[in-house]
Amino acid sequence: MEKSIETCLAETCSKDGVVGSIMSDQQGLCLGVKGRASIESSGVVTAIADQAAKLEPNSQNPIIVLENDTNQCLIQRAERATIAIYKTSNLAN
Repeated sequence: MEKSIETCLAETCSKDGVVGSIMSDQQGLCLGVKGRASIESSGVVTAIADQAAKLEPNSQNPIIVLENDTNQCLIQRAERATIAIYKTSNLAN
C-alpha cells in the first residue's frame, strides 16, 4: 500500500503548477508527503475536510480551496483518506 500512496503523490506532484501534496488517514495521521508539504499539516488538513463536510452533510465530499496571492491548497476527503495538493497560483501580472 505504501508504494501506491508514494506513486499517487509523485504523479500528483509531477503536474504543472503542483509544488507538494500530502495524504492523511481519517484520524489525521500522515500517510505520505511529497514536495513542499509539511507532515505537521496532516491533522489540520483532515480537520478542515471534516468541518467542511458538516456544512452540507447530504452532499458529496467537498473540495476546499485555500488561496493567497501566490499559492493554493486544494483539500478533499475520500472514503478512507484526505489529500491536500499545494499549487502555485497562475496570476497574470
